[in-house]
This record gives sequence, C-alpha cells and structure tokens, in this order.
Amino acid sequence: MSRGPPPGIKLFRGKEWSLQTYRYIVLLITFIAYVCYHASRKPTGIVKSVLCPDANKRTKYSGWAPFNGPNGVSKLGEIDLAFLACYSLGMYVAGHLGDSLDLRLFLTMGMIGSGIFVGVFGMGYFMNVHEFWFYLVMQMIAGLFQATGWPSVVAVIGNWFGKRKRGLIMGVWNAHTSVGNISGSLLAASVLDYGWGWSFVLLGLLIMFGGVVVFLFLPAYPEDVGFCYIHGDEEEQRVKTVGAGGGVVEGERERENQRSVDGRDGSGGRGRSIGLYEACMIPGVITFAMCLFFAKLVAYTFLYWLPFYLTQTEIGGKYMSVKSAGNLSTLFDVGGIFGGILAGYMSDKLSARAITAASFMYLAIPAMLLYRTYGSVSMHANIGFMMVTGLLVNGPYSLITTAVSADLGTHKSLKGDSRALATVTAIIDGTGSVGAAIGPLLTGFLSTRGWDEVFMMLVLGAFVSGLLLSPLILAEIREKTGKTRPNGQQNPRDAASQPLLQEER
Repeated sequence: MSRGPPPGIKLFRGKEWSLQTYRYIVLLITFIAYVCYHASRKPTGIVKSVLCPDANKRTKYSGWAPFNGPNGVSKLGEIDLAFLACYSLGMYVAGHLGDSLDLRLFLTMGMIGSGIFVGVFGMGYFMNVHEFWFYLVMQMIAGLFQATGWPSVVAVIGNWFGKRKRGLIMGVWNAHTSVGNISGSLLAASVLDYGWGWSFVLLGLLIMFGGVVVFLFLPAYPEDVGFCYIHGDEEEQRVKTVGAGGGVVEGERERENQRSVDGRDGSGGRGRSIGLYEACMIPGVITFAMCLFFAKLVAYTFLYWLPFYLTQTEIGGKYMSVKSAGNLSTLFDVGGIFGGILAGYMSDKLSARAITAASFMYLAIPAMLLYRTYGSVSMHANIGFMMVTGLLVNGPYSLITTAVSADLGTHKSLKGDSRALATVTAIIDGTGSVGAAIGPLLTGFLSTRGWDEVFMMLVLGAFVSGLLLSPLILAEIREKTGKTRPNGQQNPRDAASQPLLQEER
C-alpha cells in the first residue's frame, strides 16, 4: 500500500531533499516525540510530596485524599505500578503492531491518547475527585498508550540508519530521555503552586502537540519519500532514489533488481513481520531483556522517587521545598545525558555492547552508596554524587534500549526478509518495564522502613543486571582474543553464543 510523504513535508518541500536531510529530520522528530513521552511521565513524581506531604514537617500542602492517609505512600507506589505494568504488557502488543502498521500513524495515535489520559488524571484535581480507582484506571490506560512510543521510534531510527556508529548516534539521540525528564520536571514544578492538576494538564497538552508534529513531518520509512529500502550496514546502504520516470538515479541496476527480488518495493512492501517467539529466538534478545529488567528497576526508581527522596532528606542541615526538589532532581538526568553518549561511544570503539553495559552497572553500585552516605553532607556533594550516579545508571539503560535493540532487530540471522525492529525493541524494553514497575512499587513500601533499604534494593538490582551479561561478556572476550580452531575458523559454539556478532562488512 502506497503511503507517500507526510503532509507537512509535502507542503514545505520545494525540491527533492537528500538522504542526509531526511535523516536529520527523522532524528529531530523522533527526538521531539520521545521528549514528550518522557516529560508526560514526570508529573507523578513531582506531585508526590503534594499529594502525600510529610506529617512531621511544616508544609503549605495539606495533601489530597486518598493519598494523604497513613497508607498514602503505598498507594502512590501502587499508582506507579499500575502505569508501568500496563506499559510493559502493552509493549509486547505495541511492538508487533508497530512492525505491522504505519509507524507514523501508530505513533501519532499513541501520543494523542497518552496526552488525553495524562490530562484526565490531572482533571481529578479540578473535579475534586478523591476515589482511588479513578487515578488507578487513568494511569493504567495512559500506560497502554505510552507503550506505543519506544518500539516505534527505535524502529523508525533503525529504518534510516545502518549499524556503523549506531552506538554513538543513538547515544546522542537517546538524550531525549533525560531532556524529557528534565523539561517534564521543570514544567510540572513551574505550575505546581496553581494546583497539582495543572502539572498533568500542561504535560498532557505537550505530548498531544508532539503527536501532531509526528503526523505532519515524520517520514517513518525511506520508501515513503522516494528512497529504496536496503537491509545491511552503512557501507552497503547505498540508498537509491527513484526518479519521476521510475529509473534509478543513484546506485547500480543490479542492486535495484536484487531489491525487487527481495520484495521491497517503494510502496512499502518490507517483508513479513515476525512473531514474539521468533524474535525471542534471536541470539541475545532474552539475555539483554533480563539485564534491562534490573537496569530499569534502578533507573525508574530514581525517575519516580528521587524528588520525593530529596524532600525527605536533610541536605546540609536543611530540608528542601517540593518545587526545589523537583528542579534539583533534573541534575540526575543531566548526568544521564552524558552517560548515554559515553556508553554509546565506548561500545562503538570497543565493539563490545555487553562489556560496556556491565561495566557501567558495576560502577553504579559504589556511586549509589556514596550518594546515599555523603549526599546529605552538603548541596554540592549531593549534586556531584547525583550526576555521577545518573551517568552510570542511565548509560547502560540507554545503550540497551537503543543501539542493542536496533542491532538485534536487524540481526543477520533474519537475512533481511523480516520486519523485527519494533518487535525486538518491545520484547527488550517490555521486559525491562516489568522491572521498572516493580522498583517504584517496592520503594513505596521499603521507604516507610528507611531509605537505606531502598538503596540496598538498588545496589542488588545493579549487581544482578551486570551479572546477567556474563555469558555475553565472555563471548565478546573470546571474539577479541581471536579464539579460533586450528584451521583458523571460529568455533561454531562460540559463534552461536555471540548475540551481537561482528556486523556484515
């Protein structure tokens, strides 16, 4: 089925644009899209101290039933669980749909739906709703819509970029996660004094606006704007433009004929989408998915509870206001931006995704312990340890959800005849999101017994995350030390154990 260029590009394109121009557009639009997704998740973390203020501290906020009772903190944890559980379950369905439907329309629908239900959650303030089930249901539906985002944007990036330098490109691009967290925190905190409901309404409108931008300007597939899809590495991806008369402007006729044989025409025929079981059988998918389970448990505990933790912790002999804590928490994500870029760059240079991810997770353990122990000494110490922790926690999370997912979604075992980018991304990030749901939920209970127990949970999660990558680390080490058979050929068992084999040259 022919799709053609998005309406905004049709309107503004005065002449044919180059492949590089479209790639810049794709990077920018998908960056904006996921900034909006992550920003819309921040109000819940920002308003926790408003909905459930500390009874032992003087505060101008009186709380909001049903969250201001003795079980308020636990109820807030259940709200987080409701969102993230539906998000993780919806991810598996969304991934398969993303490989089957038009990604631009699918992403648009998810963003507008997310905005509606994030806004409706905030409307509970204006409608004076105090029923727990209302907030629970709104978060559950919002979680389902939010699941459309990540598989779709990673699949779009995978459609336009080969594997060479993918770690660095996606590490820089993945700054949208931290930029979204930072902008969401600042925007939600900026309107808090007008009523906590405004935090949700404002961010709901933001993601709906992002959905309109995606609909108007995102070319989800190269063939939508006249380029032929060719599976392979950057060197092989000599993408050709189809002229007005149907002739090939760039590239070789032989390559064009091969493209036609493969069944990838310019109207969007891109092979069949694979099922969940087939995607799970791609080497490395399950291992990285389980690693991300614990990595996201750690990352999302900070995402949802760091502002609340800052209001509950004496820093330099003083307690922070809710608004100040929300603003300060953004520095964790500033560190995360550098972490994602550094992890991507290192994994490209070393050609070792697993070694890079595990190293970051192990280093995050002492960083978190130092933050808990010495973060209360002074504001400067808190900021320093917070940023280092954010760098080390978000680095592997960023790497696995972007470059690793895209690598596996275009794994050479697929032979280019299947569409797996969104499905593989959904399996990895969906499994990770189960951990993301469990972490904040456990924090809601453990924090009532003391924050030391919360940090012990985070340390254990980081350790297990790194440990799970051990088989892949050994495989990468064997590859780098050139462990071969006497005749110079690689041992087949070693080759089968490598999830991210050297990409086809």
